[in-house]
Amino acid sequence: MDMWVREAQIDEAAMTYKVKETLVRKKTKFQDLAIVDTYALGRMLLLDGIVQTTIKDEYVYHEMITHIPLFTHPNPKKVLVVGGGDGGAIREILKHTSVEKVILCEIDKVVIEECKKFLPEISCALEDPRCEIFIGDGIKYVHEHKNEFDVVIVDSTDPFGTAEGLFGGSFYKEIFECLTEDGIFIAQTETPFYLPDVVKRVYDDAKAVFPITKLFMAGIPTYPSGYWSFTIGSKKYDPENVDLSAKPELDTKYYTKKLHQACFVLPKFVEDLTK
Repeated sequence: MDMWVREAQIDEAAMTYKVKETLVRKKTKFQDLAIVDTYALGRMLLLDGIVQTTIKDEYVYHEMITHIPLFTHPNPKKVLVVGGGDGGAIREILKHTSVEKVILCEIDKVVIEECKKFLPEISCALEDPRCEIFIGDGIKYVHEHKNEFDVVIVDSTDPFGTAEGLFGGSFYKEIFECLTEDGIFIAQTETPFYLPDVVKRVYDDAKAVFPITKLFMAGIPTYPSGYWSFTIGSKKYDPENVDLSAKPELDTKYYTKKLHQACFVLPKFVEDLTK
């Protein structure tokens, strides 16, 4: 019998993947976790039935959510990642030699434990001495740390259930205070095809807090519609106008310096969401 994973993030559309094997399935304190091995995309992490990452295309998301803000900031030394228990963002952050410390604030320790077992290509940097893991509520952590981080990355699940509080103006105000005087914030902000209202609301909430707010796009095959948005808020540095000529070349598969500039050029229907 064939086994298939069916992801229905919205009522009107679904994505399906043929599964070789279920590697782990368990109910944690916060969510339903599964890691499966698929034919098309390799091993895949799902939380509450929603695909979070796959071996095949994870590098797109993790490179774009990290290298855009870290290359925009002239000297990022201390970074906070809220969510992101798979460790992919940590792996990319630690490619930047200026980074002295990165805190991974993940509410569900089981995500970290299982990703270490079954997704080592993604979680491989979690043992790096520059990485500190904090198990707890990201909203509370941000509230308790003022003027501390050069970059804050909100690597969250979708804005439903456990992660709902990570999307919104009140949290972005807390992040603003958590950042240093020239700090930068970034978050994944959903798809403009299926959830344009969410994209617009998050962008508007961030724009109300940060002097410089930009939206950019990336192609991620396993996320609904395959076309995904990120919102970046900066106190001082414009990610579109940063001089990248002196930045080092990193070992990447998706991100390039040319793409850094190009990803902010938006199709009109997406650009209209930012007005």
